[in-house]
Amino acid sequence: MDVNVAAAAACAIAGLGVGLTASIAFRWSEREQGRGSNSGNGRRSSSASAVHAPLQEPALPPGVDTVLSVLRSCAIVLGEGDEVVKASSAAYSMGLVRGGAVAVEQMLALARATRRDGEIRQVELDVPRPGVARSGEPLSVSVRVAPLGSRLVLVLVEDLTERRRIEAVRRDFVANVSHELKTPVGALSLLSEAVADAADDPEAVQRFAGRMQIEATRLASLVQEIIDLSRVQDDRLLMDPEPVPVDELIAEAMDRCRQQAAAKQIHIAAGGIAGLHLFGDRGQLAAALGNLVENAVNYSPPRTRVAIATRRIASAAAIGEADGELIEISVTDQGIGISEKDRERIFERFYRVDPARSRATGGTGLGLSIVKHVAASHGGTVSVWSVEGQGSTFTVRLPAGQTPAPAASGDAAGTAHDESAHRSPFPDSPLPAPEARS
Repeated sequence: MDVNVAAAAACAIAGLGVGLTASIAFRWSEREQGRGSNSGNGRRSSSASAVHAPLQEPALPPGVDTVLSVLRSCAIVLGEGDEVVKASSAAYSMGLVRGGAVAVEQMLALARATRRDGEIRQVELDVPRPGVARSGEPLSVSVRVAPLGSRLVLVLVEDLTERRRIEAVRRDFVANVSHELKTPVGALSLLSEAVADAADDPEAVQRFAGRMQIEATRLASLVQEIIDLSRVQDDRLLMDPEPVPVDELIAEAMDRCRQQAAAKQIHIAAGGIAGLHLFGDRGQLAAALGNLVENAVNYSPPRTRVAIATRRIASAAAIGEADGELIEISVTDQGIGISEKDRERIFERFYRVDPARSRATGGTGLGLSIVKHVAASHGGTVSVWSVEGQGSTFTVRLPAGQTPAPAASGDAAGTAHDESAHRSPFPDSPLPAPEARS
């Protein structure tokens, strides 16, 4: 009995040892499998992240970013998939890049061709203007495409729109000058032949001589206006301005047109504030105001009025400046008026509202262009109000000059000045005053 108990106890102890050993082995196996699974998951996770991670944009070569930031041209750098790696702000403002991609198909085609063969290409294109409507004249640009490293393509775009416009204006100016000069020169040549053929007819010689004088005057006027325009067309501010009395400018403009006005029975009246002064070039200001008054007389029917009015206004109300004052000079007529379509181009060189009437009055089409450039060179502006069949008002606003202190001349003189300081140029005219029209 004791032997059996001892054997049973030994078997129990052996079974307990086997159980513990198996348990320990199982736990160790689970732990090793857990480690292997974690390491495998880690490898698969890193592999998956490598697959799903976004492709990094190719880096620009050293120094390229700095160079692109100082270029005057619009710059775009494209990657291997035509994606925009780098673009200047001008590329977005010109509408060349939208939504991270190049919006002009011709530029993309050039970039792809350069990426294939590595050749530098340069072309000129017309691209739509930016904006929702994308209306108006297209932008003229010069596009240069070159490889940048082994994977990138550089696109440089230069806006040529303004240069093209200036070239077109220059071509038109040369063509118009040639045409305008050819007309009086040809007329003088024919008239001189007519005078030679009519040497035995005093009346014919006198008639042809009168025509020659008219054509010579027209030619001299055209040449002088071309000279005046060449002096002021840069719109540069004056270097040596001087005080110029506005009253003297008005008197000179009225004297210049007095003969033409008398022939058509047109009354020229001056009013507004007296004693005002401008600061600028007297000759240019006199030519500008004289052109306005001369146009008003030439384009007005007989027995009407032309009014010249002056006043002082705050510059903030006119051109948005914070301080200072402006002198406003308005020339109003009761003529044929200007249509809305013509008002947009009235200040262009050689542009005429009524070519037939201009040729009859000897107009050159340069007067209003000179007025615009003179106003710009003096830091001012010129504008026009007009209704067809009712008349026009041209208004020049220029910075005011310092008015000299008036000398004390007694109460009587002061009273007379006060009475004339705000005289109206429209005593009997049905037209509204220029202040209400401008």
